[in-house]
Amino acid sequence: MKLLDDDKIIDMSELFKIFGDSTRVKIINILIDQEMCVGDIANEINVSQSAVSHQLRILKSSKLVKYRKDGKEIYYSLSDDHVEKIFRMGCEHIDEI
Repeated sequence: MKLLDDDKIIDMSELFKIFGDSTRVKIINILIDQEMCVGDIANEINVSQSAVSHQLRILKSSKLVKYRKDGKEIYYSLSDDHVEKIFRMGCEHIDEI
């Protein structure tokens, strides 16, 4: 494989930084199976709603999570199957160690 250009290397580095926070990893983990609202995510991972909202903003800006509105409620889900693949590959790698 040829060496990536500097812009791609920076983008790749930024992507993997997102996975460097345990709260974000927990959010990604639970969104693999279903879409959820902030309150449900917070209850599921035992973190405050404000902390979940903050992490979801980061995940949205990184295009790892998307949302949809249903009335006043906002539901979050993974942006696409690539996010799940990255997560599962990380799990496989950890299991090998």
